[in-house]
Formats: sequence, structure tokens, C-alpha cells
Amino acid sequence: MNPFAEPLLWMILAPALATLALLFVPYENKALARRISVGASFLTVLLALHVCVGYDTALAAQGEDFSQFGYARDWVPSLGIHLRLGVDGISAVMCLLTAIVIFAGSLVSCTVEDRPKEFYLLLMALVTGVFGVFTSLDLFFFYFFYELAVIPMYLLIGVWGSTNKQYASMKLTLYLTAGAVAALLGVALIYSQTGSFDLAAMRDAIASGELTLGDQNLVFPLLLFGFGAIAPMWPLHTWSPGGHAAAPSAASMLHAGVLMKLGTYGILRIAMTLCPQGAADWLPLVAVLCCFNIVYGGYVAMAQRDMKFIIGYSSSSHMGYVLLGLAALTTTATSGAVFLMFAHGVMTALAFALIGFFYDQTHTRNLEDLGGLAKQMPFIGTCFAICCMASAGLPGFANFASELMIIVGSFERYPVPTVLACWGIVVTATYLLRAVREAFFGPPLERWEGVVADATTPFQRLPFAFLIAVLVITGCAPFLLLDLIESGVRPILDQIPGVVG
Repeated sequence: MNPFAEPLLWMILAPALATLALLFVPYENKALARRISVGASFLTVLLALHVCVGYDTALAAQGEDFSQFGYARDWVPSLGIHLRLGVDGISAVMCLLTAIVIFAGSLVSCTVEDRPKEFYLLLMALVTGVFGVFTSLDLFFFYFFYELAVIPMYLLIGVWGSTNKQYASMKLTLYLTAGAVAALLGVALIYSQTGSFDLAAMRDAIASGELTLGDQNLVFPLLLFGFGAIAPMWPLHTWSPGGHAAAPSAASMLHAGVLMKLGTYGILRIAMTLCPQGAADWLPLVAVLCCFNIVYGGYVAMAQRDMKFIIGYSSSSHMGYVLLGLAALTTTATSGAVFLMFAHGVMTALAFALIGFFYDQTHTRNLEDLGGLAKQMPFIGTCFAICCMASAGLPGFANFASELMIIVGSFERYPVPTVLACWGIVVTATYLLRAVREAFFGPPLERWEGVVADATTPFQRLPFAFLIAVLVITGCAPFLLLDLIESGVRPILDQIPGVVG
């Protein structure tokens, strides 16, 4: 069977079958477990590229978006449950992000020696759920895959994590479970009114008036705060930095790079699509809350001394820009928000991979204990400086183009939050440049002489170079993804009252 004939189905099956195959790998055969994971994740990269390159934006403009690469099978027809897969420009880009991060994460995890079989098995199960979320057109399966994506993170942190791993894994699980229950209530209320889980059928039923304004104003906040918990939207963000800090490298990469995007994707795909009038009424509140994400998250990151906590709070801050772009309800800002989801996902995956590399050798992430590492690790130091430049919004990287679109597209509707967002860029540059200076430059510490080593082999350098290349290529040529993204954004915004462009 040709996987490229049914790319969305095989995008889910590749990691799912890898999960099953890993169950039968002998415990002592660590190399085989690594090959299965790397091979399956590389296949998802090829499939995601095939979808993005083959996606026809002209057909999407004619309303033929989800029909491309579609797959459908009956599941429980009496309850209106069908396995329906499809993508628009938004979900195609999110699938590409997921494939990029899991491929890099699988490569980085080749250094895992403690039960690598089980570690890779959980990674593959997690990413199966993520691909399912981004491709599902049936809300039953959307929610099923959403839960599948969240559950493995508890074990990945609780077993392979570091500082306060039990506390961090439990807090993450409680917050995300509470959010999932709130979102489930919203989905159940919509199902009770429409009698279907099919996203297209629900959208048509709501457009015909089966979900009143009062119903939408009840359902939308359930979906908003349910998915906002994983985004993470302030004040539901406190689980996130601790989870980043405790998680092993690949789990941190998936946590920040992909899982957080499930929240904003759920707000855009489910809440804003199925409750357009509710979105018009509630999104101004999101524009206020995202200011706390941006400014508060930035200042707290500035106060941190642990490198993972710095990037963890930085991630919460950057997701505030995504929420601002969604709240603005303009094509420019919303497209910028989706583009930033992609850019931030790649950038944070790179940051956590780099931190994990030198942590494995130094066993510390505190800035006070580091210093002058660029002398012993010139390649890693250069990559970390590039990563921080990208996060700070330096032109030439995808983060710059996406943040610029959000600021330009949001200013007219929300001038004060947009000004605060601009100030957040200054704060971001401050704490990131300080982190680079204190960790990698300045006088080298004698304690690290002969202890730490640079990434010298092509295999060691591959995941870092790969992620940097993605940031540079999409930053210098953002049109490669923006045409796709805009084709998916416009149909959603066209349904929402008060949207002017």
C-alpha cells in the first residue's frame, strides 16, 4: 500500500504502528527501538511535506478545503460518529510542525539510556494523538486523540523527568484534565443541539440558527478556557513552566513545540468555527488576558536563573502573542498567529534540545553554575545564540515575520494590548541576551575544562541544524506557509460577525 495515497491516515498510522512494534522489541535491543522511532518520525516528515506541497489553495478558495487528502469511514453511524480525516491550510502547517519536532526529538533522544524502549513508545503514542487532533473532522475523534496526546506526558515527566518531576507531572495532568472536561461539556452541548459530531455538519447547522446567541455565549467560554488551559492562557498557565523544567529533552520539545499549540488550535478550529457569534463577544476578554501572558510571563522569565524555567515562561509569554492574533479577528493577525504557532514550536524545540545537550554533561541548568561554555562547546553556543535571536524576533527568522503580522493586524482593533506586546519584545530580548551571555560567554570556568564536549559528529549536529534551517527558510520565505495558512483562516473569519478584513 502506498502511504502517499492516503497521507493523513498514514501520518497517524506511522507512529501508531511504531508504538505497537516497540512493544515487541527486546528490552536489550536499544538500537532497534531508536531506529523504529527515528524511521517512523522521518516518514511523518515526508508525509507532511507531501500534504503541504500538494495542497491546492485555489480549491480551498472554492470551498474544497477539507476534501483534499480526505479519508472517511463509518464508526458508529447511529450516534453520528465517523472517522473523518482532512486538512485545511492551518492543519496542514500544524502537521508539518509536529513532524519536524518529533523527528528532531527522536534524534535527540538517541542519548536516552534508561528504558529507551518505553520512552520511545510513549513519544510515538503522544504524537499519534497530536496528528489525530490536527486531522480529525469528527469531534468525537478530535477529543479522543486530544486525550491520547495528553496522557503520555504524565509518564514521560514522572518517570524520566528531573527536578520535582512528580509534582510537575501531577499538576500538568490535573490542569489539563480540568480543561479537557470543560471542553467536553462544550462539545456535548453543541452535540445536543445539532445531533452530529461531524464538524462540517455542525458548522452548517449552527449557520442555520440551531445554536442561538445565548447558547453560543454559554458554549464558547467552556471551549475557550478548556482549550486555553493547554495553550496556556493566563491565569491557567502555572502548570506549564514546571512541566517544561521537569520534562526530559524530547518531552520538553513536544510539550512546548506541539502540545501547547493544541490549545490555540482548538480555540480556532472548534470554538471560533462553531460559535462565531460567541467568539465576537468573548474574544475582547482574550485580548486583555493575553497581555498578562506577554508582560507577566516576560518579567517572570527575566527573574529566573534556571535555563529551562526561562524558556518555559518565555513560551507562556509568546503564546500571548498567538492569543492576541486570534482575538484581533483580522486575516493578517490571525494568519500571523498560526504562523507564530509554527515558528515558536520550532524555536522552543531547538532551545530545549540545546539545553538538554549541555545538561547531560554539566548536570546543571543554573546560570550561576555555567559560564564560558562557548569555549568548550562552540557549535552548541552558536546554535543557542541563533535560537535566542530567533525568539527575540530578529529579522530573517520565522518569529519576526509572524510577530510583525500580529502587531500590524491587531493595532487598529486593540491598540493598548498591541503596544504592550511591542514592549514584550524588548523584555524578551533582555532576558534571552543575558542568558546567552552568562551561560556561554565571559570567562570560562575551570570546573568545565575537560568535562563538557561539543556536538562534533554530523549525527549529533543534525537535529540542531535541521531546526535552525527550518526557522531560516520559513523566515526568509514566509510565503511558503502563509498562502496555506491564509486559505484556512479566511473561511473561519468570514463566519464571525464584525470581521472587516
